[in-house]
Amino acid sequence: MRPSAFQRSITEQGRWQFTRALRATSLWFVLVGLAAHALGQNPGTLPSPGALKNLTIGQLMDIDVTSVSKRPEKLFETASAIQVVTADDIRRSGATSIPEALRLASNLEVAQIDSRQWAITARGFNNVFADKMLVLIDGRSVYTPLYAGVYWDVQDTLLEDLDRIEVISGPGATQWGANAVNGVINITTKSAKDTQGGLLLGGVGTDLRNSAGARYGGQLAPGVYYRVYGKYFDRGDSVRSDGRRSNDAWRTIQGGFRVDWDAVANNSFTLQADAYNGSIGQVGPDNIRVNGVNMLGRWTRTLAENSDLKLKVYFDRTHRRIPGSFTQDLNTTDLDFQHRFPLGTAHDLVWGFGYRVVADDIVNTPANAFLPPRVSRELFNAFAQDEIILSKDRLVLTLGTKIEHDGYTGLEFEPSARAAWTPNKQNTVWLAISRAVRTPSRVDRDLFSPATPPYRVAGGSHVVSEKLIASELGYRVQLDPRVLVSLATFFNDYDDLRSLEPLHPPLAFPVETSSGLRGRSAGAELTAEWRATPAWRLRAGYTEMRVRSEPQPGAIGRGTRNSIVRDPNHQFHLRSLWDLSAKWECDAEFRYVSAITNQTVPGYSEADFRVGWNPSATWEISVIGKNLLHNHHPEFNAPGSRREIERSVYTKASWRF
Repeated sequence: MRPSAFQRSITEQGRWQFTRALRATSLWFVLVGLAAHALGQNPGTLPSPGALKNLTIGQLMDIDVTSVSKRPEKLFETASAIQVVTADDIRRSGATSIPEALRLASNLEVAQIDSRQWAITARGFNNVFADKMLVLIDGRSVYTPLYAGVYWDVQDTLLEDLDRIEVISGPGATQWGANAVNGVINITTKSAKDTQGGLLLGGVGTDLRNSAGARYGGQLAPGVYYRVYGKYFDRGDSVRSDGRRSNDAWRTIQGGFRVDWDAVANNSFTLQADAYNGSIGQVGPDNIRVNGVNMLGRWTRTLAENSDLKLKVYFDRTHRRIPGSFTQDLNTTDLDFQHRFPLGTAHDLVWGFGYRVVADDIVNTPANAFLPPRVSRELFNAFAQDEIILSKDRLVLTLGTKIEHDGYTGLEFEPSARAAWTPNKQNTVWLAISRAVRTPSRVDRDLFSPATPPYRVAGGSHVVSEKLIASELGYRVQLDPRVLVSLATFFNDYDDLRSLEPLHPPLAFPVETSSGLRGRSAGAELTAEWRATPAWRLRAGYTEMRVRSEPQPGAIGRGTRNSIVRDPNHQFHLRSLWDLSAKWECDAEFRYVSAITNQTVPGYSEADFRVGWNPSATWEISVIGKNLLHNHHPEFNAPGSRREIERSVYTKASWRF
């Protein structure tokens, strides 16, 4: 039989690169294991480890997650491709930022663009804007309506305060609304009760040149706990392909607090806030300036074992000045209400509504203009979801939809149906069909370049929401108490993707932003975890994916037909976590990412390594090496504008008191 185009796209060169990389990493992990065994002979006393560190795989699968259905459910029984990155995972990775920590979720595409920018998404169509991935921090949506993506350089906190990161690959629009198209990243910080006492942090390195942090938590009254924190870092430049500096070094200072109150019966309250200020280098007349503040309040009232009320309100202010491009002041106010209750013995219902108002004020430059420069938009939403137990064999059907009203496109409907069958504690099969949308952003509708006619690029007044119909089939199996395997397959069908259409063909310019493309993505995500011994854990993840786009009938899609597909066909991750002795830890990670053809980004292999020493219950010292296999390598963007990521070494110390 003649091979399909899908099969032919895996070139012989790609196979050879992957095989060579796999052999190299296998040898590398064997050497690490031998070294770990030798060092592990030294006796010592181990400081009290976190509870998650000592859980068996079965116990880890019993952890409750909330991102999939906005209610607690067992991780193993969830009808979704979800991965949970725990606080201990983050600590042992040596990650120094939230984007670095997201590399631990193998169902994500994570590409570092330069010193501060990242392209992060799941299941295709990755770019610097990454406008199909919803990101939440403690329930606060951090996307910007300017381009519907995330400013990753200002999403930060003390990583030691993170409790977990839940990563869903696949739509979450029924629960979370527009922009939760390809997935959801839900970042949750620890309660103030879990961060009592003091913490001092410090580090020096080659990329993260200097960093420092401090936190203190205490008790204000019975049931009332607080923490305050502050941090500072100074990061160096990325480099060009010839090794020259890119002048994108940056530094930021940030601080905040959190108060949790559980003093009233069946009620809990949270109040938290963060503020930051930073300066980012760029090639141009002046540095980029960023600052902002956010405040969030949350009330939860428990009505019964499976019933509660939740109310969340937050305010977020962001200022960003990019000399030569634009200056933005963005104020977001958001309210969200949710009610969960059982109906009989077979139904678990969740419903809620939300309101958001966004005030966006842009100062234009000769290069770019957002017209009108100042807008105020209101967004309304309501959702309902019912989990229905169909059989005693744990066949569960979940039906729901979200209805949103957006100022650009009016009403949007985002329904989903999910079924999960868990015949026993070792097996779960799930099937899901969902509809999701990505509503237009200001870049789609309001951006004109240059700022005055004649324009080369003009905003499209007729841009509509991007639409997705997604299908997913998955299987989770615990092969024995030490081995867990999960496989998720998916097919995504996109319509009305963003395009640039020439206004006067065949002339190349001007072009107008439009909705002239459609796309497809298909693939599989395989993950596995093996607890080889009580002291040694291995985790692996492999993603195979194909993404394509083409003009819709009557559209041209000039310049965007291929450029919106910026995804590797294969990704492979392997991670080892080894407790060498009571005081020593040895952790290693290898990743292989295949070429991004449309950007001529070559495939690459990289390795990270960490050694941690706990001389006492209050001290931790670690040495981390990142990107150890190359002096520098590219991960994203076409030649010419591309920046490359260097090998780096970092030493960190922390003291708890």
